[in-house]
Amino acid sequence: MNTTTIIVLSAVALLVIILIALYNRLNIRRNQIENAKSSLEALFIKRSDLIPNLVTVVKEYTSYERDVLDKITRLRADSQKDKPSMEYQHDGDLSSAVKRLMVQVENYPELKANSQFTNLAYSWNEVEEQITAGRRYLASSITYYNDAIRIFPSNMVAGMFGFKAHEWERATQEQRKGLNADELFK
Repeated sequence: MNTTTIIVLSAVALLVIILIALYNRLNIRRNQIENAKSSLEALFIKRSDLIPNLVTVVKEYTSYERDVLDKITRLRADSQKDKPSMEYQHDGDLSSAVKRLMVQVENYPELKANSQFTNLAYSWNEVEEQITAGRRYLASSITYYNDAIRIFPSNMVAGMFGFKAHEWERATQEQRKGLNADELFK
């Protein structure tokens, strides 16, 4: 083999290697878009499954707590009808103080539903932040891919193999609205 043949074969081999590398890079970027879409879909599914279920839990717990507080109020009212208002008069000072403390605790019970609402708000916020991050990742993936098919020399490979620009994802009207907490609590 002469030197010219070796140079030509080396140049052809180099071009083939570059062609393969560019083709693979374009496919990787196209797959990245599909991955981003799939991840975003999973987040939408998570939101549609998680939030209504959390709202149901909060509603049930709030209803349970309301029932318990109603029972305590009824019991307190019934006990005060049956007993004279001076019921603590004959007890010792310590016993009387403890009983007054218990009455105060009953008057101002610590509500537990607030932690359920806090958990709901935290989970909702977390899901929405994950969706926002997923949208940013998808937009970034589309940008990288579209740049790759428009920039030389990969634009030549994209043209040869039919790579087309990817359309930007647009939110539907339903997605733009998101979830309405008022509707979920009805």
